Amino acid sequence: MSNKNQPHAVVTGGAGFLGSHLCDKLIAEGCFVTAIDNLITGDIKNIAHLFGNQSFRFVHHDITEYIFIDGRVDYILHFASPASPIDYLRLPIQTLKVGSLGTHKALGLAKNKGARFLLASTSEVYGDPLVHPQPESYWGNVNPVGLRGVYDEAKRFAEAMTMAYHRYHGVDTRVVRIFNTYGPRMRMEDGRAIPAFVSQALRGEDVTVFGDGSQTRSVCYVDDLIDGIYRLLVSNETDPVNIGNQDEISMLDLAKEIIRLTKSKSKIVFKELPKDDPKIRQPDTTRAKTILKWEASMQREPGLLKTIEYFRSQMT
Repeated sequence: MSNKNQPHAVVTGGAGFLGSHLCDKLIAEGCFVTAIDNLITGDIKNIAHLFGNQSFRFVHHDITEYIFIDGRVDYILHFASPASPIDYLRLPIQTLKVGSLGTHKALGLAKNKGARFLLASTSEVYGDPLVHPQPESYWGNVNPVGLRGVYDEAKRFAEAMTMAYHRYHGVDTRVVRIFNTYGPRMRMEDGRAIPAFVSQALRGEDVTVFGDGSQTRSVCYVDDLIDGIYRLLVSNETDPVNIGNQDEISMLDLAKEIIRLTKSKSKIVFKELPKDDPKIRQPDTTRAKTILKWEASMQREPGLLKTIEYFRSQMT
């Protein structure tokens, strides 16, 4: 570490979409950051701009194995996991292992170092919800043996283990339930709606909408999300907190909006809805507003324009 008085933050999954933005935020807030990633879905390009920064180091490591970090550690932010349907359906065992063994190893490090631990959980713990919008008190409607269960149950287990370490070992923990997020550094082919729609529209290909497109998501720009996560990290709140934008939109309307913003001549085509795909998704962010004084501020259109420009730059 360049400065022994700097707080030391460890970010697992630090080369991923959210993890890399989190590294930027923590460094901007005065932390020394150790990013750990096995690059199974992360990309070294996401953190290449930090190489040479005296407040950053990268460790290529699989966190389902023993984690060794020298010196003191103040914060551990556990963001390692495949996070898109294409990834966790392609990597089901790895997804389960990082949610279980990886969480166990990261919590063990937090216990050993006396560090504050923040778990990146997900709105997927609510499954295909029967309550709308979804408050943190809702227990969810999840198919544990369905294809998506490998991700949903890995995150539900990770939450249970985090709370067990908090109650039994006294580890200082935080749990953020992340709703759909978009922005620069998403992988173009990661299978989620916005990168799929944008990449297809920019190429002039048909834009693929699943089902009849009536299923909804609430999409949050990445800078807003990272701000909310940081506020939770430095708060005193130990119960789960939803972070996401309440701006709900159907997938068909989102596809139409992206075609308009890209000035594409793409047509919309419909394909069969994947099994157990949630029909609605919107966070109840009352707790985030009350406890963290946080609310998403980026409007969807300017956020999408920033994201479109990023993808356009990746295609040239």
